[in-house]
Amino acid sequence: MNPLLRAFDTPFETPPFHSIKEEHFLPALKESIAEARSEIAAITGSAEAANFSNTIESLEQAGEKVGRTAEIFFNLLSAETNDTLQEISRDFSTLLTEYSNDIMLNEALFERINTVYRNREAENLSEEQAMLLHKTYRSFMRNGAMLKGDDRERLREIDRELAGLSLHFGENVLGETNAFELVLDEADLEGLPESVKEAAEETAHEKGLENKWVFTLQYPSYVPFITYSRRRDLREKMVKAFGSRAFNSGERDNQEIVVKIARLRYERARLLGFENHAEYVLQERMAEKPQKVQEFLKELLEAAKPAAQREVEELTRFAGEEDGIHELMKWDFSYYSEKLKQRRFGIDDETLKPYFKLEEVIRGAFEVANKLYGISFRERDDIEKYHPDVITYEVVDAKGDHLAVFYADFFPRAGKRNGAWMTSYRGQKKLNGVDIRPHISIVCNFSKPTRTKPSLLTFNEVLTLFHEFGHSLHGILANGTYASLSGTNVYWDFVELPSQVMENWCYQKECLDIFAHHYQSGEAIPATMVEKLRESSTFMEGYATVRQIGLATLDMAWHAINPENVKEVGPYEKEVMEGTELLPWIDTSNTSCSFSHIFQGGYSAGYYSYKWAEVLDADAFEYFYEKGIFNPEVAGKFHGLLAAGGTRHPKELYREFRGKDPDPKALLRRAGLIEA
Repeated sequence: MNPLLRAFDTPFETPPFHSIKEEHFLPALKESIAEARSEIAAITGSAEAANFSNTIESLEQAGEKVGRTAEIFFNLLSAETNDTLQEISRDFSTLLTEYSNDIMLNEALFERINTVYRNREAENLSEEQAMLLHKTYRSFMRNGAMLKGDDRERLREIDRELAGLSLHFGENVLGETNAFELVLDEADLEGLPESVKEAAEETAHEKGLENKWVFTLQYPSYVPFITYSRRRDLREKMVKAFGSRAFNSGERDNQEIVVKIARLRYERARLLGFENHAEYVLQERMAEKPQKVQEFLKELLEAAKPAAQREVEELTRFAGEEDGIHELMKWDFSYYSEKLKQRRFGIDDETLKPYFKLEEVIRGAFEVANKLYGISFRERDDIEKYHPDVITYEVVDAKGDHLAVFYADFFPRAGKRNGAWMTSYRGQKKLNGVDIRPHISIVCNFSKPTRTKPSLLTFNEVLTLFHEFGHSLHGILANGTYASLSGTNVYWDFVELPSQVMENWCYQKECLDIFAHHYQSGEAIPATMVEKLRESSTFMEGYATVRQIGLATLDMAWHAINPENVKEVGPYEKEVMEGTELLPWIDTSNTSCSFSHIFQGGYSAGYYSYKWAEVLDADAFEYFYEKGIFNPEVAGKFHGLLAAGGTRHPKELYREFRGKDPDPKALLRRAGLIEA
């Protein structure tokens, strides 16, 4: 029998990865969809008058196997893909899109939902039930329930096409990332630290190349190269290769796909009665309107750009003094900013990395969670994995009771997309009095161990691990009744608060003393080094802020307009980014064509949320800092915010935690852009 269709007879009902084969996915999805359609038919065919229990709750519980199969499939597609899975994904996405549309456009089902919504006052609903009803009703309205005739069919066509285009976009970016290799001889390695050279030699060895060093566009390879290589010509080659991914008129070019996605999203929004895609998206966000996002970005830019321009001028002078370079290019920025940072603070990644052995950083993150929330992580070897690199844990609460399963997948490989993310294989919910606990996963791309050294993280990688771990805690601590309101199922511009606030602990000596010990000597990270780390935290912050604002502006430029008049991706992006570009433009580079967050992931018209959530996290951590970073009272309040998930409006949750609305100036203070 297909393992995806039976109950999982595994520890904590985790996916039986060893039994699941590629050929199981499509049959499982088809059978699960057929079963779900029967469940929907039972709702619409009920002779009972529509009420919250027999309509809204029944719909919430329908299609459980569909969701489970889809979660496993798409998680593997991101973390352990291959040609077969990518081929399957086209039919898989089409089937899911049709299934979703069949529900959202089911007139009899919506009539029952509408009846419950109209009679909601008489239902005497709890706050959580009222939120589920509101979200269910709004979801149907936002996905075409009121459309008729040709408009309904056009919506179906658009959703089908968007699903396929999004997959194609991601495949092209992954293919372009994997296709590039910079093969070097020893003479080409000037300036690179030994650890970076050793990793590149390992990569070459894996590819069957001896006495060679191979660098790729995977972040653990790309970032150190452009940061340390003295060979300006090779840095230029790497930066141009990275920037031209899927923007080169080749078979994996995304230019046409980008324009198609933008136009289809616009058409879809107009069909549903919205001015544009951004208006549609932001109806379900804290920001509410594109104008509010644009005002927010403008306010940040006014504070950050003068500082960023001063930083670039200073760096240009420094590059001139060091190497006679008087026009700073994009392939120079990381290199010279790292050198200037070393000179100013006496600190760099190579100095810090010995203190950040991966296993110790993981242990540190777990200890921080224990101090804040009383939870513990126990490694388990009886939970099946989708790849040998994955580490599996059981999470227990302060009483020792089971809380969650946690998967950790840290190293890059050809079948894994770039970047870092948190996801889940099962969300938390309560059903028939049973609390069904979640299965949470983080996926990263960190530097692998070499033949002579363990995996030693850069400080940015430490921040990334704590960031994704913050998302994980949002899922692990979930305590809702309904899966669709549980854990990270919150407004998208609120979802980054739990992750970004966790990064703040990485700058605190009290936290670093837990895990930052030299991997050879065992010496704790010196207080002077921590102080330099904190001092350097705002180094080039103006530039970094403007860069983020530029990406958010580009996102809104694709989604807050009618894109019909956009003919060419390159010139359009150049025009949009003009106000946030601080270095000379590279005509062969393009961000849109590899901007997976907005054209493959869930951040379309939402990339601003990183900076929006930074306001929340800066303000939230000020509270922790004032009271003590492990203060049980503050931690208890934040635990409540995490556990609530999407059961209440985020503004209410934040006010309950903080006792006031967030102060936008908290971010500017932390960034050193205004006086503290």
